[in-house]
Amino acid sequence: MKRLVLKDWIEAVRPWSYPVSLSPAIVALLDTIWLIKKGNVFPNIESRWYLGALAVLGAVLFHSAGNLISDYHDFRTGIDKAGNPGATSLTSGRFQPKQILTFGLTFLAVGIAVGLLLLHFSGVGLLYVGVVGIAACLFYFLLKSRALGDLLIFIIFGPSIVMGVAFVMLGYYEWLLFWVALPEVFITVNVLHSNNTRDMQRDKAAGTTTFAKLLGLKASIFYYCLLTVFTYSAVVVMILLHILPVWTLLTWLTVPIAVRNCKTMLKARSSDTSPINDVDRMTAQLQLGFSVLMTVGLIIALIV
Repeated sequence: MKRLVLKDWIEAVRPWSYPVSLSPAIVALLDTIWLIKKGNVFPNIESRWYLGALAVLGAVLFHSAGNLISDYHDFRTGIDKAGNPGATSLTSGRFQPKQILTFGLTFLAVGIAVGLLLLHFSGVGLLYVGVVGIAACLFYFLLKSRALGDLLIFIIFGPSIVMGVAFVMLGYYEWLLFWVALPEVFITVNVLHSNNTRDMQRDKAAGTTTFAKLLGLKASIFYYCLLTVFTYSAVVVMILLHILPVWTLLTWLTVPIAVRNCKTMLKARSSDTSPINDVDRMTAQLQLGFSVLMTVGLIIALIV
């Protein structure tokens, strides 16, 4: 067996997927500060941005744990096999299943430690988000196989992260921030959905039922494109409701990338899904560009 190096361990956590957790956490941090500045929300004490920054780290730690634990179970259940597209840490033989599971549980333990620290400073209300996060890391593979993966991803990488980051900064749950999660979480769900659309036949052979499998190929492609439309529409709605600053319209510069992704999805056929082998990565790249421009827009709004 090849000797493992640092690069192998880094690749195992799938860092290319980090925008999925980083973007809603950073947007929550910056938009909470902007809403405080505009007087739209009122913290019990002065905004604790540094706790928000620590919550961003916590979100990434939990995300890493979830990736690894999910890969472990997908390999053990036969969903991931050698030669298939997607995560290759186990299918390539570089890692043993126990190594990946231990690695994932280590990330989860560190994430819990960060969560307990935040709980100490922000209050027991954070337990709601913490318990949901832990359960998602440990049992996502079960929910995914019962067509509930999309819903769980929506909850975890949308309202849960956004509300959690805002909570540690404000000391209470501000429901206005719930809506801030929507623009990016639609892309997040699409990262998973494009992966599951590509893997329909593999999931069927493994006895796994995903939402994409329930929809079928044509409806799954339509669903992907619909969520893409919702992404950009939500930005406009949030601006009109004064929940996001007008500068976040910069995110619309990524529309050409979104259109390219939808066109690629349209190339998939029941007999051949190879044209969409990389759409999950392409969608994650879209989220990276979208979130960077969202962040830039929020920073500009805080400066001007």
